[in-house]
Amino acid sequence: MTHEETLRNHAFMHGLADRHIATLAALATEVTFAENEVILENRQESRYFYLVTSGSVNVELHTSILTVSVLTVGPGQAFGWSALLDHQDTVFQVRARERTAALRIAGPDLTQACRDDGELGVGMLLRTLQVAAGRIKATEAKFAEMCGVRIHSSAKNEHSPI
Repeated sequence: MTHEETLRNHAFMHGLADRHIATLAALATEVTFAENEVILENRQESRYFYLVTSGSVNVELHTSILTVSVLTVGPGQAFGWSALLDHQDTVFQVRARERTAALRIAGPDLTQACRDDGELGVGMLLRTLQVAAGRIKATEAKFAEMCGVRIHSSAKNEHSPI
């Protein structure tokens, strides 16, 4: 399957115009990660945006004494959104739960493509904001769980592809 076909079928890309899919496909590289491989370390400058195509990764809060899984990201979902921001360090660690494949796009290339095409930029911005909001909600829920507080989330948010 070509990168363009993969992106066209990826839930994160749903609704993007064919020309935008083609632009992103030209920037994408296929990567794979072994089970338990750390893909992003916390406090590491984020350089790549990833679209998971198979397998899954854990987004984790990691310290020298504790690692807590905040959420799992699987096929049709994305991680590494902070790569769209200049010189932004990651807050979370990302670790492959199993053998995982993804399409990877360099942050500066993706940012430039979004600047060059405002419609693509808006589409990616809205999708990326949903990812960021999902991370905040998942972190809040995990923290509340650790404190013994139960947070009820809507069914729509629980099943969001991104």
